[in-house]
Amino acid sequence: MTKSLFIVAAMVLPLTFWGQNFKNRVVVGEDSARQAIRTVSDSTYKLSTDTLISDNDMAISIAEILLFKRYGKALISGERPYECYLIDGFWFLRGTLPKSHAADVFEMIMSARDGRVIKMTHGSK
Repeated sequence: MTKSLFIVAAMVLPLTFWGQNFKNRVVVGEDSARQAIRTVSDSTYKLSTDTLISDNDMAISIAEILLFKRYGKALISGERPYECYLIDGFWFLRGTLPKSHAADVFEMIMSARDGRVIKMTHGSK
């Protein structure tokens, strides 16, 4: 299972480099992400040395696989670039929209240690 996940992530990883420019995008910020993590976090959960998801690129690649399947590639791709923060052993990802748009975006929280999805929502779905 882990090997398959890495293979899929390696295939999707190059796609994440497109559009990671936050110019003219609404970014809610890391403080908001910290508040969301506090609602799901166990205070004893800390990032270990054997962490499965160790960097932003991998977190985004894995998240996109799941988000594309659930909400559709067109919707999620339109929310690039993504906010992506590692906080207390959890990856928090959120879509962004152009400053002139008012709509919902996805939010996702994953365990950095094992890739377990703690929360995955989209306001419009």
